[in-house]
Order: sequence, then structure tokens, then C-alpha cells
Amino acid sequence: MNILIAGASGATGRLLTEELLNRGQLVKAIVRTPEKLPANLRNHDNLTVIQASILDLSDTELARYVKGCDAVASCLGHNMDLKGLYGHPRKLVTDAVRRLSDAIRANRPEKPTKFVLMNTVGNRNRDLNEPVSFAQKIVLGLLRLLLPPHVDNEQAADYLRSKIGPKDKEIEWVVVRPDSLIDEDEVTAYGVHLSPIRSAIFDPGQTSRINVGHFMADLITEDPIWQKWKGQMPVIYNEVPV
Repeated sequence: MNILIAGASGATGRLLTEELLNRGQLVKAIVRTPEKLPANLRNHDNLTVIQASILDLSDTELARYVKGCDAVASCLGHNMDLKGLYGHPRKLVTDAVRRLSDAIRANRPEKPTKFVLMNTVGNRNRDLNEPVSFAQKIVLGLLRLLLPPHVDNEQAADYLRSKIGPKDKEIEWVVVRPDSLIDEDEVTAYGVHLSPIRSAIFDPGQTSRINVGHFMADLITEDPIWQKWKGQMPVIYNEVPV
């Protein structure tokens, strides 16, 4: 398969890139700073590094990079510093999703292109009317007011959910929702659920970045897993050892 990854130099994007390369896939990585990729990835024969900011590429350039790709994955996110939280671009993730979707459409693929978006469990799936306590609604409302990245995550998922929808002939999508992200060295047991099984605010779980990368790679390369989750927003948690 040919796969394009946006945000491949990020903490989770690197792990997804490595997992796909280990599975023998051909990967294109759009990164602003290639040096942030480990040397073993940067020099891999199956990796094509595109040095660019995805929002600075022209429509023609982006369509050219997407052309021939069976899947597109976005691991983009905002840095957790003042500039990342409150600086520009405020809608990095949403604008990237929109532009990548437009690039896919511009190529008129013969079969649907898979789009996998890394998101957050703090964003609920409105198609399922997932229950949220009154207290959590208040906290989420404050997050929308105070933290632009939270709104960006919500709008990015809503673009796929509402603008693309579940029956598009050119794009199929999955929005992956991890809980509190942690670093682990190896893939461990994890569970995938249709909706949150605990409160993201008052009883958060944990999800290792390497497990997120593994699940995203499964979605891209394993068709039965894709068929199970396409058009949905699965939540992923590390399983707690007994």
C-alpha cells in the first residue's frame, strides 16, 4: 500500500510511520523538520520525506502528493505551549483534514481512499448521542472557550463525520480517540470501544502512543478491522494488567 502521513514527526506520528514501514508499506511523510524523524526512519528505503508545512502547500502540490495513495493518516496536533495553544494556525487539524480531503477528491480515485484521523476521547461522537454528565458538559464548555485546540479537534472530526459522511464514494474515514496519552516502548494489550467507557474528565484512562500507532496501522492495512470501524470514532484504552 501507499500511505501519506501528516504529522509524521510528532510523538505518535513517528510511531505510526515506523509501524507501517515495519509492515513493508510505502510511506510518504509530510514534515516541516525532517531532522525530527529518527535516522532509521529518515533513511528507510520505503519512506519518502516531503519537507513542507501542509497548510503552505498549494492545492496542486498536495493533490500530487496524495495521488496514488491508498490511505491518508493525520497525527497532527498543537504543541502544548503558549504558542501552540493560542497562536496560529488555530485550525491546524481541521484545515489539514479539509485540504487532504479536497486533494483526494481532486484525484478522483477509482476506489475509496482511507482517511484515519487521530483525535481525542474528549470529543464525543454526536452521531451516537454519547451520554455526558452535566459536570463534564460544563468542563467541556470551558475547554471550548479557553483552549482553541479542543475546538479544532472537534471541528476536524465533524468535518469527516458531517461533510464527508458515511457513504462517500471517494473517502472512507475513521476517527481514532485515545485517552490520556503516555509513552511506552512496546505495544501492549489494548481495548477498542465504540464509545468511551469512562469519563474523560473525571475518570480518565491511559493510552500509549505506540498502541495508537499500532491500531491506526491495523486500520490501514487490515481490511476486516477497517470494515468494522469505518465511519465511526472508536475509543482506544490500554488494558490494565490483572
